[in-house]
This record gives sequence, structure tokens and C-alpha cells, in this order.
Amino acid sequence: MHNNHSFRRFPTIKITGYENAATADKDTILQQFRQLCQGRNRTVIVAECYPGVIQEELQELLLPLEPAEIIHSDDLALPPEDIDALIEHDLTDDPVFGIMTTRRLEEFFPAENLDAARRRIDAVTSGIVLVYGVGASLVCEGDILVLADITRWEIQLRYRRGFSNWRTAKTDLPKNEKYKRGFFAEWRWADRVKDRLLPDIDLYLDMTTEHEPAMVSGKAYREALRQAAEQPFRIVPYFDPGVWGGDWMKTNFDLPENGSNYAWSFDGVPEENSLLLDFGGGRPIQTPALNLVHSHPVQLLGDRVHGRFGAEFPIRFDMLDTMNGQNLSLQVHPLTEYIQQNFHMHYTQDESYYLLDAQGEDPCVYLGVKTGADPEAFVQALEEAQEGGAPFPAEEFVNRIPVKKHDHVLIPAGTVHCSGANTMVLEISATPYIFTFKLWDWGRLDLDGRPRPIHIKHGAANIQWHRNTEWVKENLVNKITIIHRDENGTVERTGLHEREFLDTFRVSTESEMPIRRNGSVHVINLVEGGRAALTSDTGHFPPFELHYAETCIVPEAAGPYRICSTNGELIRAVIACVRN
Repeated sequence: MHNNHSFRRFPTIKITGYENAATADKDTILQQFRQLCQGRNRTVIVAECYPGVIQEELQELLLPLEPAEIIHSDDLALPPEDIDALIEHDLTDDPVFGIMTTRRLEEFFPAENLDAARRRIDAVTSGIVLVYGVGASLVCEGDILVLADITRWEIQLRYRRGFSNWRTAKTDLPKNEKYKRGFFAEWRWADRVKDRLLPDIDLYLDMTTEHEPAMVSGKAYREALRQAAEQPFRIVPYFDPGVWGGDWMKTNFDLPENGSNYAWSFDGVPEENSLLLDFGGGRPIQTPALNLVHSHPVQLLGDRVHGRFGAEFPIRFDMLDTMNGQNLSLQVHPLTEYIQQNFHMHYTQDESYYLLDAQGEDPCVYLGVKTGADPEAFVQALEEAQEGGAPFPAEEFVNRIPVKKHDHVLIPAGTVHCSGANTMVLEISATPYIFTFKLWDWGRLDLDGRPRPIHIKHGAANIQWHRNTEWVKENLVNKITIIHRDENGTVERTGLHEREFLDTFRVSTESEMPIRRNGSVHVINLVEGGRAALTSDTGHFPPFELHYAETCIVPEAAGPYRICSTNGELIRAVIACVRN
């Protein structure tokens, strides 16, 4: 085990050419607004807010400009009860799963309300008009366009602290249902608005840290995203407790004491994680990594991958820590046709477990159905256990596979699985991570004292019963082949299964190894060794340092590169990409 306190929890991306462009000083922010207002008899400031931004903070920030008129766009939307009714079908009555909405924010703003607001603006002949809130950009174009943005992780933390969703009458929802409304509805229509605005914003306001806004010009912000799309970078990881959590990450990453163990680390999920853009001379700008995916998809993903997935990042790295903890819930992910027909998703969560570490007594993963197991008896035992009967006898129905460090277990959708206690898993998967059908949770309650949602009916409809003991051992456990070996090291293909669109490779070297590009973005984790360096073959980017267990993204536009040991020690890195 690496006692790795060099793991960087707040990695930054250095932006060149715009030194000192960002500021977190409120007086400086106001000064920049005043400068933009100079020379105009009347200035209309439009500040579009992402749902989750504390709008009172924005209003407080800008009130010293002494606006002649203030229009709060949220007040122009439909009543909360009407919005709830419109999205009820998309949210469904399930506590976890919804349907990806196709609605747009415009549908919630009656034309007569917008017209009335425009008349109020037209009535002001001099001074400043401030239009702010969710949907502010629907009112008018304005003279100064501002995007007040926030990261998704901070939104989730605010849900836990009691904040409600945007414009809903359901203000007392549990945190998982608030998240569901954001994931399936609010964030979808808000992202469409943001994508439209990003090319034209004059100012970007980072509202992630309460009471501490930071700002950068739209021009500098767009240039920062462009630079990030052409070099290796890390996104900001976050860590979350769970009932089955372990202590490996707390020990190795020097995480703060949280009163329990940590279960998850999200360190490679652009839809959830953020970027820290360092303009020098002050606090970095924290911004959703998804903004980079949407603004520069071809440079980031590669033309081939963009052609297949659009502006969506298809690879996901996260960590599952059960060291001195408990088994994960027994689960299965939906088949492609099932997720398409039921949830409007384009593709499903095929995945794999790479064992960063495995210790203690007989570490294992549960994988596939035992040969001879009767499907009807399997489901009946699950239902009886869920209704309070005898605990589900997992080892009678599911294969228990012993594992050790550096094993790689493949999990195509439809395969029953979970990691056992005393494992540290690097989960490499396709992105649609929310669709996990839990079959059995070992009879325990979650950290909030509530039963975790179980979806036996969904799960049973997707279990591939032919993936029995022999099939699993032949197809899913350590299907490792050597691709290349020379005096510098070895490149091995470690997966994934032919049903999965991802490929993974393990590079081992004590010197350096060139990495072949295949028209795809690469996601890398250093699974052995203290640190490594990524170097450009063409000088396209400066050497990039990667520490043990850190994940980084190498955009396709970064060009050819190699991975190097910085001190002659053996390093191993796992690289995932979209296969040809």
C-alpha cells in the first residue's frame, strides 16, 4: 500500500496568456461591471443563473450598482405546482429513476409574462436594468451577459443541507429525490441554456463557494476551456461516505475525518466533477467539467468518438472502497435496449473492476450466476429476503470470485455483480452511472437510517442467466493479453468484453513507453508507482505529472504522447479509450 499523501485533491489547470484575469474581490468585480457600463445611457445586465445558485448572493453582489429596475426572472415562470405537473411524467414515481426530459426551459415561461418584463425594461431610459435568475436570458439579450454558474457536486451538498430544487412546491423531498429531479430534469434544460450562452457571455461568475463569488471575463473563460481541451488535465475529485465504505482512501489520500469511512471517489466523471482554472494571482475559477465537454467536444473526444456520442463524455472512472468495510449491494445494470426503451438513454453502463488493492481475509467479487441456479428460485429468494424473510443466500446463486491486486474483472451490462469487503476498486465504465438495479443490500440501512431502494423487478428483467460459472471464468476474469513488449516495458490489453465499447490497456515501464492514439480521448490512472510524467512527442503540451491513484484525461487534441517513470521505479498505468 502506498501511504500516498501526495494525492492532489484540488488539481488546477494553469491558463497562460490571461494572467490575473480572474478575481474574487467584490470591489474589483463591481469595478469591472461599471467599466462595461461606461458610455451607455442605459445598460441592461442579464445574469442567467444555473439552478442551485444562491440568487440572493448575486443580488447582494450587484445591488451597489444601484439598478433603476430589477427583474427577477424566476417570478416570470409558471407557478411551482404547474411546473411539477409538467415534469411529473419524466420524474416517474420511482425514488431513484426517471426519464431524461426533452423539455426546454422556455416551456415554463408564459409569453405574456416575458412581454410584460420587456415593457418594464423599455420604460427605463437611463441607468442600469438588472435581469437575473433562472431564465433571465429568455427575457432579453441585454448589453452585458453574465453566466452565474455552480458545480453539480456543490448543488448536491446544498440539497443535503436543506436547499430545494428550482421552483417546486415539493420542498421537503429527501436528498435522493432532489438529486433525481436535478439529474433528469433541471440540469438538462439548464445545460441547453448554458450551451447556447457560453459563446457570447461577457462575464463568468463562479458561485460555487457560498459568499465567495469569483469572476473572469467571458473571453478569458472561453480561452481557458480551449487550452484545457488540448492538454492532459485532472478534474477535481470528490469523496462521499457510504454504509459499506472502507478506510483505504482516508489513509492513502489523507482525507479529512468525516465521522465514518469513505465509500466513493469520483475522479474521472466530467458530468459530475469540476475544473479549477488557474489564471494566476488569485483564487482559481471552479467550473463544471461538463462545460468543457459541451464547448470543445471534438478536440476533447476526437472526431470519431464525437461522431458516435455527440457532446457527451462516454468514459467514467471512479473508486469503490470496501477496505475494512462491507460488501457493495448485489446489483445488475440494464441492457442497452432496456435503458433505451425505459429511460431514454442512448447506451448503458457496461463496466469493469480493476483491483487497485485487495487485502485481508479472502477478498472477492461476486460475479455472474452460479451454474445450475434456477432463475425462478433466485428471484423468489430475493423477494422473500426483501419482504423480511431469510437473508438472500448470495453464495448459493452468485459466483464468489477470489481477487488480488491488479486483477481486472469485466462486467458487461446484465451481469449480476458486486465487490466484496477488503477491496479497493478502480471502476472503469461507460457513463450512465445512475442506473444500478440493486437486488440485495445484505439487510442493512443507509447512513440516514433508511432502507436503500431495491429494484428486483428491473433487475430480474436484465439478468443474463447464461452468464454462469464457466462463462464468467472464461470471459470476464483477467482476460489479459500482451500487445507489445520491448526493453522499455510492456503494454497489455486488459479488457473490456466484446459487448462493451471501451478498451483498457495497462502500460508497465521503468523508463518510458510511447502511447498509441486511436482517435479517442484517453483516461488514465496510475495504478502503481509514486509518480509518472506524460510528455508530448511534438511539444504540444508541457510535461504533466501524475501521482499514484490519480486519474487524468488526455484529450485527443493533445496528440501523441508517452508515459515516463520519473525516477526509474516501476510504474503501471491503466488507460481507457473508446475502441475502434
